[in-house]
Formats: sequence, structure tokens, C-alpha cells
Amino acid sequence: MISIVDGYIDEPTCLGVPPYISPYPRYIAGAIWETSHSARILYKTIDQIRINQSIIEEIRKSDIIIVIAGVTVPGKYLSGLPMSPNEIIKYFSDIEKPFKILCGPAARYGFGSSGGKHVRDVKTMDNIFNLIIKGDAEVIIPDLLKNGLKKDEIDDSSCRSDPHQISRYAVRGADICTQHPHYPDSLIAEIETYRGCPRSITGGCSFCSEPSKGLPVFRSIKDIISEVEALYRNSVRHFRLGSQPCLFSYMAKDTGKEEYPKPDPEAIERLFKGIRSIAPDLLTLHIDNVNPGVVSRYKSESKQIIQSIIRYHTPGDVAALGVESVDPVVIKKNNLKASADEVLEVVELFNNLGSRRGVNGLPELLPGLNFVFGLIGETKETYKLDYLFLKSIVDKGLLLRRINIRQVIPIPGTRMNEIGNRIIKKHKIDFHRFKHAVQTHIEHVLLERLIPKGTILRNIYTEMHEGKVTFGRQIGSYPLLIGIIGTHQLRRFYDVYITDHGYRSATGIPYPVNINNASSEILEAIPGIGKGRAMRIMMKRPYKSKEEFIESLDDKELAAQLTHLITL
Repeated sequence: MISIVDGYIDEPTCLGVPPYISPYPRYIAGAIWETSHSARILYKTIDQIRINQSIIEEIRKSDIIIVIAGVTVPGKYLSGLPMSPNEIIKYFSDIEKPFKILCGPAARYGFGSSGGKHVRDVKTMDNIFNLIIKGDAEVIIPDLLKNGLKKDEIDDSSCRSDPHQISRYAVRGADICTQHPHYPDSLIAEIETYRGCPRSITGGCSFCSEPSKGLPVFRSIKDIISEVEALYRNSVRHFRLGSQPCLFSYMAKDTGKEEYPKPDPEAIERLFKGIRSIAPDLLTLHIDNVNPGVVSRYKSESKQIIQSIIRYHTPGDVAALGVESVDPVVIKKNNLKASADEVLEVVELFNNLGSRRGVNGLPELLPGLNFVFGLIGETKETYKLDYLFLKSIVDKGLLLRRINIRQVIPIPGTRMNEIGNRIIKKHKIDFHRFKHAVQTHIEHVLLERLIPKGTILRNIYTEMHEGKVTFGRQIGSYPLLIGIIGTHQLRRFYDVYITDHGYRSATGIPYPVNINNASSEILEAIPGIGKGRAMRIMMKRPYKSKEEFIESLDDKELAAQLTHLITL
């Protein structure tokens, strides 16, 4: 038996924290099954182990234990938390018999934890694991199985020579999704379109690990569609084309010759159309990273790509733009992607084409902006310029789906590793002031604009309780956190009528409200009802008709306006 423990990964181009499942466990499982057809694979996540530590006893019985872990991009998570080095020590240090393997970003770069902190050297794990794979686990593990676990005969830094090499693994490994705790209702499969960065010819951004993977090597449209088809056959219904530094650069012309190669709209059209053809009843098809420098240089081609995505995707989609900073000094010293004017043009383009509201209550496709602090050349002026840029977006009446503000993790092999966290420490107060100002004066305004009061958001998946509020999110890229008034069943889908806004989340009531059994908290949250009317409604229940409800209220006009919100 082989156990795969998913400690979750978060990289610049790939997310594997629930509800996402990254390609790592899928490729590895597929490689094992292709090598040994009768192999039994036990797949568990770190969250399952945290909840039920008896799982470790089951894992102990394995012949091989494969741990996937590593964070190189700091993030905030609701449905899962990446495995820490201390947890690896806690759960695996006293397991002796099975052959233990560590792979993922932690094995390659070390253990990142949060922005502003150095990574923890993976060498501290040498006494726990028999093999630490710095290359591609799906390539190395089959060789290891064939030679009887003789690790001295293995090159632990081997990588796939051709993306087609893993095509069978990607298809065969789709079966492992059925063992994920979020399967099938809320599991999102992260799909890789290519590896490497077009800007690696100039070194790429100073903080990013992607240029170390070399120039892009594209997976074929056929191979990607075959993988999606296999996942779809396994009842996976949520997908994100997220595992690449820039989706618009997929199959781009002159890749390897130009830092910003010309996009190929036809290839992306064929990819999206092909996915919808073989997965007609999918529930989510979203994207992730887009290079604003590419969009600003090739507006016509980018417009075609946006239109293709909107034609085949699902609404509520987000193009995450790696802005990092709009300070010209920081842009130049860190080889960033685009100037402030270029980014603003890109934001306007996405707004013009993607702001129409879709069936789930959100606009079709909007930009998200990523900012990174602690970079070379940063000063107090940097924070001022970044804030004024965001304020200009608000003043122009534009929409953003998210603003991600984080501090850099100095990753080994990047230029920022030489700088470390010196700049972060110097501007610690400035960073927190900036973040608070953005949340208070920028994000709150944008959220009210994005989902005004009265918006009906469809299919909010409930995940946790906090007091008498149930929190949930739609399934998809960078979903909004929604607090639903009342204590509702978890891991179910609800439609929600938005009644109020926080800084980065919104509050609402179930839609429609069952007026005959709704709690007092829900009734009070209905616009215009309040505590007194809620009490009177509860005293006069049950209502046999909406007309009876209208007659029962002291304000008949208000009651008539609310009939679209209620059900009996």
C-alpha cells in the first residue's frame, strides 16, 4: 500500500489548498497506477489527519508514504491550512518502517510560512524522510518503484522532459479525487496548461520562483481536454485553468524569443470550447493568472481571448493580475510586468468586456490585483503611489473582484532571497497602515459596488458557523466570503439575498425566506422589518398566503415589496 498525504501547496502559479486539489497528488497517483496497476493508494489530507489522528496508524501500515507540501506564496485560507514543518515532525518523525518521501515546493525551495519570513531549510527534514524529491515526483517515483526503492540509483532532481510524458498520469490519476474530503460537491481541480515563465529570458520578477522552471513548455490542447474528461467522468464538476503564470500566454507565438510573446486567441478558443464539449454540465470553469504586460501590449488579441473565455466559462471569474507595485522605481528594480498606466488600461478592458452580471449574481469576468511589499527599491512613497492608484480605480467607477496585499517570501534562488526581510522590517508600520486604509476606503466601496444590497448570489456553499451566522462561499476563483444570518446546515448550497457589507465580506439572508419557520434573526434582517415587526410576524404564523402576510403588517406597501423575498 502507498499512502499519499496532501499537506497542500500554494505556489505563484498553482493552488492546492481546499477546496482545490492541485495536480501534484493526481499526477503522482497516476504515475503509481501506470507503473503498478494493482497498487493500492490511500489518499489523505492534512486536515483529515488533524481531525482524526488515528489515520496516522493506518498510514503506518503503508509500504511507502509520500508527503506533498510547500508554500511559496502567502495566503489566507478558510477551508484548509497548509501543513507546517512542526506538523511533519509531529506526525512522521517516529514512523520508521515505510519508505518516506517528501515532494512539492517544500522539497524544492524549503518551507515558507507567511510573508516577510525566511523559508525553513528542507535539510531539517533529512532525518525524517528517506528521499526528498527536488524534481518532479511523478517522474522519479515510477523509477523508484521499478528499482525496488534503491534511492542511490535515483536522481532526486529529475524533471519531465516533455509535457506529454505526464499525459497518461494526468488521466489515470483523476481517480484519486474520489478520496478527497471535498469530493464531489465543492472540489475544484486545478489544471496545468504549461510550466515555465515567458519572462525567464530576462530573469522574471525578482521574487518569483517560476523563472527557475525555464521557458514555457506547453501541454497540448488534446492532453488538457483528456485530463478534464477523466476528471469529469469521476464526477468532478469544478475546474480552474490556474496552473500557469499567464493564461493569455498559452501557446503564445515567439515564446522563448520575446519577453512578452504574442498571444494565440485561436488556441485558447479551441481549449475552452473543447472543455465545454466534453464536460457540458460542469458547474465551474474559471481562470487565474494573467500578465497585465501581455494584455496591455496585445489589446486586440486579448480582447478576443476575453470574449472566448466569457463564451465558455462560468460567471464570477477572476483574472488575477500580477501588478505587485505601481511605483516606477520598484517596477524597474524588480523587473515587474507593467506600469501603472498599462495596468489601468487592462482593468478598464476587463470592465468593458466582463462586467455584465451572470446567472450566479456576479459579473462574468473581472480583474483582481496582486500587490507584493518588501521588494527592492520600496520606500514610503511606494505605499502612497499604490494607494492613489487604487483610489483612481474607485474614482473611475471601475470594478475589481479582489485586491490581494501580501509581503514577499524570500525564496531561495530568487533575487529577493539575497535581500531577505530587511525591507519588510523597515516598513512594517507602513504596510499595516496601507492595508487598513485599503480595506476601509477602497475594498469596502468596491464590494458595495460589486454586490449591491438586494443582489441575489446563487449557490453559496456553507463551510463554518460563527455564533448565529453561517459562513460560505460560491465555488470558484477567489470567492467572496458570505455570512448567512442564522445557523444553517453545513456543506449545502444556498441562494443568498445580500443585506449588508463588511470590509471584505458581505452578509445576507437565505433566499427565499420561509416566512413560516425563519428564525427571529433572519426575520429582523429582512429590509424594513426590524425587531418589532419580526416579533409580530412570528406571533401571527403560520401564514397561508402571501396576501395574508401583507395584511398582517402595519405597512402594507412595505409588505408588498417584500413578497419576492418570501416563500410559505
